[in-house]
Amino acid sequence: MSADNYTKFKSAVFLLTGIPGQEDVYPWISVPFCLMYVISIVGNSVILFIIKTDPSLHEPMYIFLSMLAVTDLGLSVSTIPTTLGIFLFNSREISLDACFAQLFFIHSFSYIESSVLLLMAFDRFIAICNPLRYASILTPPRIYRMGLLFVLRSVALISPLPFLLKRFQYCRANVLSHSYCLHQEVMKMACSDVTVNSIYGFTIKLLSVGLDSLFIFFSYVMILKTVLSITSPKECIRALNTCVSHLWAVLLFYIPAIGLSVIHRFGNSSSHLLQIILGYIYLLVPPL
Repeated sequence: MSADNYTKFKSAVFLLTGIPGQEDVYPWISVPFCLMYVISIVGNSVILFIIKTDPSLHEPMYIFLSMLAVTDLGLSVSTIPTTLGIFLFNSREISLDACFAQLFFIHSFSYIESSVLLLMAFDRFIAICNPLRYASILTPPRIYRMGLLFVLRSVALISPLPFLLKRFQYCRANVLSHSYCLHQEVMKMACSDVTVNSIYGFTIKLLSVGLDSLFIFFSYVMILKTVLSITSPKECIRALNTCVSHLWAVLLFYIPAIGLSVIHRFGNSSSHLLQIILGYIYLLVPPL
């Protein structure tokens, strides 16, 4: 029975894709992927351990860093089983329910990461633009409440996606472009009208990642304005240096995320390799 016919049944499965045309060297390709996952998990775990055990690091900047480490751990763990399953065992099949669960966690952690990057930008904004009130504004209880609020926002926005997908029958080619499941790709496999899913997915993207990136941009506009008003070049450079690592994290997260979203919605078959590369950068590089 062909894959296309098989997906007409309720018990359909999706076939994940690693790197097309490189199946013969999958065992070798698995080596750098394994190293990246190990480094990501061990590195972020060590960060959490050090921050927890060192009382001098119980400050806002390090609390935000621990939030980012937890989110990156969740993002890595969400993609490990299927990605390594393909490269190590050539295991491509994933059931509908497992696929829906995976895309829920991947999108949830991605949106949470976007929120944490926004909180870190807010931290740098207060530290540079209003340093005298830094300790009074960013108190630990307030930080934890903001973190919890953004987690609830992300989970609430993503929770409807698996249920919206589960109501469909899937009768089109069941081969996905990545080694994991994403909402914008899975919905294209349905043989029903996906207008609601498309509009909802685009809306929550704007309400989360879109707004977060906009506020991060405004934060850095204000930071740059404040820094340029400093008369001492040495102090100016010192202030900017505190933002460099966060700026790199923002660029490494948002550029692949936005690029992947644009390709999924407007790209064609000629961008397939770019789509795969951006997909791996999007989920592997930020935690690394």
